Amino acid sequence: MALDGCGQLCKCILILFNILFALVGFAMFGLGLWLRLSSQTRGFFNVDLNTQPFVIGVSVLIVLGAVILLVAVFGDYGACNENRTALGVFSCLLAILAGVEIVAGVLAYVRSDKVGEQLAEFYMTVYAQYVNKQDPSLTVTLSMFHNVLHCCGVVGALDLLVRKTCPDTSFLETLRLPACPTVILNLFESKAPLVMGLFLGTAAMLIFALVCSTLLSKEIQRSQSSPPPYILLSSSTVLSHPNPNQDPVFTPLPVIPVADAL
Repeated sequence: MALDGCGQLCKCILILFNILFALVGFAMFGLGLWLRLSSQTRGFFNVDLNTQPFVIGVSVLIVLGAVILLVAVFGDYGACNENRTALGVFSCLLAILAGVEIVAGVLAYVRSDKVGEQLAEFYMTVYAQYVNKQDPSLTVTLSMFHNVLHCCGVVGALDLLVRKTCPDTSFLETLRLPACPTVILNLFESKAPLVMGLFLGTAAMLIFALVCSTLLSKEIQRSQSSPPPYILLSSSTVLSHPNPNQDPVFTPLPVIPVADAL
């Protein structure tokens, strides 16, 4: 089907967007499953509520990663095959995700202290189990915390127990690395608007992809409803009399493509 310039642009944007979206979803889903099925962390899901922040965090990673992967599959299939049904499902799921992002951003701003405490508890749980078990999945999780937040352990740069997971910086910069629980609490207390802005920015990206999906779906519908590139020279028939004693023979005129007719 022939799409115009806008349709082709939206198609390319959706394909690239969903490839990146699938990579993010796969990383979240894989890390969540790794933590869930790891021999060192599996017991968290069968013990008391002291590990509730960890259980909630891992569950969110698994569920959200699976949903993102599903959205990316529908989006790429619909864009590559110009399938309006798949694009419709993609748009519905994307609208739900955008709504969840907006609600999460508002809650992170309104209840920033509670969210910060839960995330700090999640970090402390991962930290304690890493010190005791040295599980590879916990190593990856701690490294992500330390490099994203630019912090190190629970006492800062002097925390030698997790030093190998901390940011690889110079000696002087290493001495200035703060403790991660303090960074997390300060992030949600003093920079709550910034956290909300990150959520709303992500929601804006999802809405942009939703607009592209809607435009592409309309372009596909338009191209499907347009007439084929053929013209009929005449709807009448030619009457010939090869023999006076025979019945008249009606011969229809051929249908000629536009390109040949021109």
